[in-house]
Amino acid sequence: MNASAGTPHALERFRAALRESPPLFWSFLYFFCLLSGYYVLRPVREAMGASADVQAIFPPAMIEFFAARGMALKDFTLQVLFTCTFIIMLLLQPAYGWLVSRYPRRVFLPAVYGFFIATLLVFYVLFDSGVPGRGMAFFLWITVFNLFAVAVFWSFMADVYSNAEARRYYGYIGAAGTIGAILGPILTRTFVERIGIANLMLVSAGFLFACIVCLLRLRLWAVAREQERRTASGEVPMGGEILAGLKLVAREPLLRWMAVLVVMGVGVGTLLYNEQAAIVRKFYPDAQAATAYYASIDLAVNALTLTVQLLVTRWLMSRFGIAPALLIPGAAIILGYAVLSASPLPMIVAIVQVVTRSSEFCLAKPARETIYTRVGREWRYKAGAAIDTVVYRGGDLSFVWLHKLLSAFGSNVVFGAGLLIAAGMTFGAWRLLREESKLPSERAA
Repeated sequence: MNASAGTPHALERFRAALRESPPLFWSFLYFFCLLSGYYVLRPVREAMGASADVQAIFPPAMIEFFAARGMALKDFTLQVLFTCTFIIMLLLQPAYGWLVSRYPRRVFLPAVYGFFIATLLVFYVLFDSGVPGRGMAFFLWITVFNLFAVAVFWSFMADVYSNAEARRYYGYIGAAGTIGAILGPILTRTFVERIGIANLMLVSAGFLFACIVCLLRLRLWAVAREQERRTASGEVPMGGEILAGLKLVAREPLLRWMAVLVVMGVGVGTLLYNEQAAIVRKFYPDAQAATAYYASIDLAVNALTLTVQLLVTRWLMSRFGIAPALLIPGAAIILGYAVLSASPLPMIVAIVQVVTRSSEFCLAKPARETIYTRVGREWRYKAGAAIDTVVYRGGDLSFVWLHKLLSAFGSNVVFGAGLLIAAGMTFGAWRLLREESKLPSERAA
């Protein structure tokens, strides 16, 4: 890449891409609205998860159940929330499989977002009236929303774009999400004290309604691409089993290694996230200092992610394919965890956190999603969603409890284990690339 290429050149390339590919504008707007709507509410979720008010988080009956057995629920808040999230994912997977099997794309895509809009209206009432246990319900809902809504988005993008187009445009689409991730918290910080938490639900619902408008427009290009390439049409029900997604993951080597890569990526992120909280409590006992520390990390993550998405991702994947985008994050995380194992200081933790999160958003995620443009629709909508929901949360659940065990031996042990997991993540990326190389350039569904 030309080192002199700066932001003006990147913006000109983006404008040229918009002229070259009309659906890119609607994809850009779609992902921007989706992540804006999510990140408006994400601070509410974080506040619920970290709240000392157990009554606001858990239903009274649940608090009494744990108290009767001599357990303080506040000591296991995140572990309980993550466990319940995984159980909900298991229950929802058959429902989602039934929906995408029995109804065409023009029905189930708006239905997914319509469901989330309807539940946001319910949460508006719950928060407005201060119902006990609303925190747990909202924490579980927004986690499900983030995983399912984003998984559906990327599956739909694979209907709209070819593999070559995905390599050119997914970096730009990811940048739209990053801009939304920046705007969402700004809106929350600006308006939450003026309008209250309940009204944030309505703001997010407005963004999701815009997503429905975008996907209805993009459907026209998806239909045109399927007719041009004579691939299976999304305008007819997909059919198949409702649990086909999980069965495909168990049966197909490519999907198995995709799942391994996702689980290991979740592992390094979860161990780092939980251990970071312990280190921050030790070095930043003041709440304001801790908040400033976290805010600096979020700012750095978003800034680095957006820069790489606009200047590097498109060039890297168009010229070299997805291999560098999958392997570079693994190598960087191995190096970071090796340093943390020797010196777990807050500044080093912050640097590794920034590298870990930004490399996932700007390199690893777009690279993984391009693979789905070369497989059938059942792989995209069922197996892809299963990996991004059940498999993802299963990994999250496993590693949050693993951290509880390892943390008793100190940060060095936690980061040492993380180093091994990062190596497993890199190995999974290598095996995934071997399986991906066996696919034809554009395989008909």
